[in-house]
Amino acid sequence: TGEAPPIFAQAAGVPARYVAYDPWGPKGEAIVVPKDSSIKSLTDLKGKKVAVARGSNSQYLLVSALQSVGLKFEDVKVEFLKPADARAAFERQSIDAWSIWDPYLAVAEEQANARILTDATGLAPNRGYYLASQSFIDKSPDALKVVLDEVKKESEWAKKNPTEVAKFLSSSLGIDQAVLEKAEKRREYGVLPITPEVINNQQKIADTFQTIKLIPKPIRIQDAVANGVS
Repeated sequence: TGEAPPIFAQAAGVPARYVAYDPWGPKGEAIVVPKDSSIKSLTDLKGKKVAVARGSNSQYLLVSALQSVGLKFEDVKVEFLKPADARAAFERQSIDAWSIWDPYLAVAEEQANARILTDATGLAPNRGYYLASQSFIDKSPDALKVVLDEVKKESEWAKKNPTEVAKFLSSSLGIDQAVLEKAEKRREYGVLPITPEVINNQQKIADTFQTIKLIPKPIRIQDAVANGVS
């Protein structure tokens, strides 16, 4: 899963535990505008309509990007839209910008006349996470290790074969293979151990979500990191 779902799960008391992460990479999400847009910098977003999926890692990107130029989340007119609805709004230019992740980002670039205003470099980590229940970790540590080892093998293959991955995903996602290949080539793969840096970055996202009232109370990410996983 991405960065946001574990945060909402923890805030709701779901006993999911972080057991590993996937680096994905900041090039895999971005804020885009139409190619002919007068918006040239992040400061130009003030007062503009920006689409984003509520509670997504791209919402965190939007908040972080605005803060980087001294703007607040409230300084833009946010339209909470799912990717398909956001793309339609973007194409008819009823919104000014769109904060989105791959492969929808690649679709926007290749098929919706989008220009990247900024990607997530220096603004958001854009990581994925592998989760398990603590009870499963306690009862079946060997099985968990097998699962993670096998996923790591698939991950290493996928990293070396972006064309094959794109071909495999194209029919199920209904997205052109060439578009998916663009996304795959800028995506990182890995099944990596949770580190203090990873925890700290995830904590920043959780704190931001609490500040903008997406979750009702502060949470401590360290409390949801698995015990007994090496």
